[in-house]
Amino acid sequence: MKYAKWTILTLLALTVIGFFHYTLPQHDIVRVVNTYQERQDLNDWTRIFWSSPDDQSGTLVNRDVQFIQTVQANGEPMVYRNEDTSWSWPPYFKFDTANLQTEAEDLKSTSANPQWVSVTHYGWRIVYFSAFPNAISIKPVEGPDATIIPWFNIFFFVFVAVILLVLRRMWLQFRERSIDPVLEDMGEAWDGVEDRADAAAGRARGLWGRFTAWLGTWKGKPRQ
Repeated sequence: MKYAKWTILTLLALTVIGFFHYTLPQHDIVRVVNTYQERQDLNDWTRIFWSSPDDQSGTLVNRDVQFIQTVQANGEPMVYRNEDTSWSWPPYFKFDTANLQTEAEDLKSTSANPQWVSVTHYGWRIVYFSAFPNAISIKPVEGPDATIIPWFNIFFFVFVAVILLVLRRMWLQFRERSIDPVLEDMGEAWDGVEDRADAAAGRARGLWGRFTAWLGTWKGKPRQ
């Protein structure tokens, strides 16, 4: 039972961490090398890795998707999709796919004369599932060692921590005012039942003792 409890808690924690890691914005320092558009099939379970920016996307089996090809500072490639999120999840309210594609096209550079940029995105790059992170914004930076402070994530987790502390305080107050008095009354009632049971048992033992003493008189034993 103990292992099952910790297994469930571990799976729950990994699910929450994975959800936040996928959904919250991340920042990559990269160099844009190309932009292109490609038709993607959406007819299997990997549809979950693509945006649903309009009502038709839930029924379409394929559609054109724009991509931004980049190279990281360590030389590894990174490809981003460029899709609107509109009013769907996650709530980035992105409507400027065409503008972002134009900005990325304008920021293309070569290894001989690199122009480093910070790409803000959400999602994961999973090669085997053809999953790509969705680019949200792009801006030039001074170099590959530029530091991007994730202010949104910091404020978000501070906000979540405050909410959890408030909820915990509310729960403790509710427990102190509503649950603990009931448990105390139940404990007192149970103690009363035990006291009455002990008293009844004592009386029974007294009666049994007097009865056995009376029986002893029939055997010539003096009554105690």
